Amino acid sequence: MPPPISGLHHVSAIAGPPQRAVDFYVGTLGLRLVKRTVNFDDPGTYHLYFGDDAARPGTLMTLFPMPNAVAGRSGVGMTSATAYAVAPDALDEWMGRFADRGLDFDAPAERFGEPVLAFRDPDGPPLELVGSGDAADETPAYFHGTTLALADPEPTARVLGLLGYEEVGEEDGRRRFRAAGGGPASLVDLVRTDERGRPGAGTVHHIAFRVADDEAERAWADALRSAGLVPTEIRDRQYFRSIYFREPGGVLFEIATDGPGFAVDEPPDALGSALKLPPWLEDRRAALERRLPGLTLPTA
Repeated sequence: MPPPISGLHHVSAIAGPPQRAVDFYVGTLGLRLVKRTVNFDDPGTYHLYFGDDAARPGTLMTLFPMPNAVAGRSGVGMTSATAYAVAPDALDEWMGRFADRGLDFDAPAERFGEPVLAFRDPDGPPLELVGSGDAADETPAYFHGTTLALADPEPTARVLGLLGYEEVGEEDGRRRFRAAGGGPASLVDLVRTDERGRPGAGTVHHIAFRVADDEAERAWADALRSAGLVPTEIRDRQYFRSIYFREPGGVLFEIATDGPGFAVDEPPDALGSALKLPPWLEDRRAALERRLPGLTLPTA
């Protein structure tokens, strides 16, 4: 078998207007805009990456912001929430911050012995802050995990097992799986639902799992085929390389490499400061810059 998956690499979602996305993830959550590029499959739209200061895998929320996107709704075969880990005593401060900014949030609940604060990006996917003993920071950095909504969790559970995840608990019908080795961004929860979803703004497009390098990527592509799954060819995403496959419950999974990383086309202290394009789109730069709206970074 290939080396076990070490956790989440990134989560990619569809959002509303790009400036509001930047205002929220940078100005409200305090993340860093670590890359402004375009959707390689639809270059007329942005692809924005938000993460910690070093743009480490496991911290990266990526958005396809679409000003005129119809609102979506999470349901069967989709990601129903993405959670960031924060220090356990930080949730009161976050509730005050959200209230000051007029954001909707739920009363804290307990899940697997940890406090959970559910809230929503005004134009993006459902989010949670989890007070985790593994997190020392009061501001989000690494993911805590993600929740998948499924008509029948069992086939997805088997795929997670193939990826090296171990089932570590069940509570109120929620099954929790942890990547080999544990650590940040290592959890995936499965919940049963019969609610029908609708893709659009506010829904997650796919979740990505991390592997170290190209050799591991190729080994996983072979392992998935041997298990009867249908991964894509390896795709160059400039900052990592990826394969994609649809797991039996309907969720789009990606496996992404840790490298070459986000400093491949701009220095670490300038991440996210300019529009970066892959070599095959450079001849369209002038036209794309005219089409894409300017972005202003707020103060966190």
